[in-house]
Parts: sequence; C-alpha cells; structure tokens
Amino acid sequence: MNAVTVTDVYKRYGSQPALSGMSFEVPVGCICGLVGPNGSGKTTSMGVIAGLIRPSSGHVELFGDGPFDAAKHSGVVGLMPQDCAPSPHLAIRDVLSYFAQLQGLGKRAARTEAERRLEQVGLADRATSRFIHLSHGMRRRFSIAQALLGKPKLILLDEPTSGLDPELVVQIRQLLAQSRDEATLLVSSHILSELETLCDHVVFVEAGKCTRQGSLREITAADNTVRYTLSSPPDLEQLRLTMQACTLSWNEPVLTVHAPRSQSVEQTNRLCLPALLACNAGIVEVRSGESLEATYMRGKGQPPTAPGA
Repeated sequence: MNAVTVTDVYKRYGSQPALSGMSFEVPVGCICGLVGPNGSGKTTSMGVIAGLIRPSSGHVELFGDGPFDAAKHSGVVGLMPQDCAPSPHLAIRDVLSYFAQLQGLGKRAARTEAERRLEQVGLADRATSRFIHLSHGMRRRFSIAQALLGKPKLILLDEPTSGLDPELVVQIRQLLAQSRDEATLLVSSHILSELETLCDHVVFVEAGKCTRQGSLREITAADNTVRYTLSSPPDLEQLRLTMQACTLSWNEPVLTVHAPRSQSVEQTNRLCLPALLACNAGIVEVRSGESLEATYMRGKGQPPTAPGA
C-alpha cells in the first residue's frame, strides 16, 4: 500500500509550469527522500499532497483514500513548509498547543504535546518566546515540532535541516528516524549525504517530473556495487585482471566496483579485499552501493564530485 500516490499532476502559474506530469509513489512506513534542484517541483509537490495547492490536472491519493480532505484527513497529515510564519503575538508553546488541537488533541493533551515537541527540538527554554524573536535555526526547529504534533500518519518536511548547526542536524535526523515506526515521512533536501543516511526510498525530480524512483538499495545498486575508501591508490591494472567480470572506477579516495547482477556483495569482497591488501592500498572503509550523490549526478550526465572536494 502507498501512503502517497501522485499521478500525472500538472500545475501551472499562468504560462509557467511548476509540475509537468509529476507521478510518483511513497510506500507506507518508509522515509522517502525527494531529490531535485531548485525549481524542480519539490515544494509544489508537497503543497499539492497537503491540499494547500490545487493542481491544474492530475490526481493525488493519500492511503488509497483520495486527495487531502480537511474533514476526512484531520490529524492524518503533518507539514513542515519551506517558510513558516505563525502568529507573532503568541508564545510558541501556545501556538503549538493550538496547532495540536487542530490535529485532534484535547486542550490539556495539546499543551502536553506542545511541550514534548519543544523539548525534542531543543526549544524548551524558549517556550514563552514569540516566533519573531527566534533565530532562523530556531524557526526551523519550531516548524519541525509543528509538523510532528499529534500522531500524523504522513509527515511532509521541506528542507527540515536547512540552516541548522551540525549538532542540531544530527539530533533532528535522529528524531526523524525515530518517527519511522509511527509515520511515513517525505523529506526534501539538497544534502544528498543526509538523505542517504536517513531514507530507504528515493524520488528524483527534474523540471516538474519524476525522472526515477525506487528503494535506496535499488537506486544505489547496493546489491551488486561496493565502494572501498582507500588511503593510497590501488593497482588498477592488477585489480582488473583479478576481477575481470567487474567494472572498476577510481575517484580518489574511493574505488567503486560494479559487479554482475549474479554476483553478491559478499562474493565481490572475497575477490577484491585480498587483492587490495596485496597491493597495500590501505582499506579505510567498505560500503555497499554507490553514493546517492554519484547516482544522482550520473542521471544528470555529470561525473560525481570527488569526496572532500
């Protein structure tokens, strides 16, 4: 079953197309990364799914139950928009408490939920502050807390860690990972390494269309590709003789080995690791699958960025 099914959705603003036949699926229970450049349709897609933007044509299904309907899907969807501007006159705890009531919680439970979410995003000490007095990073954390209120079955997060300090990025990533058992998450981000760590499903979008989608393992060829991070260059000529059935690419400091589909990662390691040790290549790390960045850049016809560049 899919939490979200987007089918042939078009959205135009005058003569300018924002979505041009967007179609993709988000399976129930996954954390799905929505990947694409600025202007590719990520934010518009989330707005259409959340019922904030009416598509010009096409169809959206939430849990097989039609497009978003405020009466039918009350409390089902949580949304962190790209920009958020709640009431400037109320303390953020009171704003969150009000939003929690809109998600179906009683008044006392809503206040408890607001305080719990503020604690989770590190804003408990600013509970009585107004939104206009928060820094950019604090506003992002407030928006994340707002999206998680109640028990939504679907949570939409548009660039959730943009502008956050590295320590907070880690904390928010852990918080989102903990939500996996409770909800389906659709997360957009420009930081592909972050999505690779967090997500198990990926949707690539470009110019208002989905160009590729699937599980992270499928997208990154994790079943037949291995990345070896090395401290010194390998003897590629000797390795190619040892592993004639495989395709090798060296992008210092990473050696990527693409094996035939019939060859498992374990079999690849049994062949490659002794050969790397024999040529004193210095094995630092072994990971299955290409990086999400390399997969994405290859789809755009561009070489991946060298690690550390």
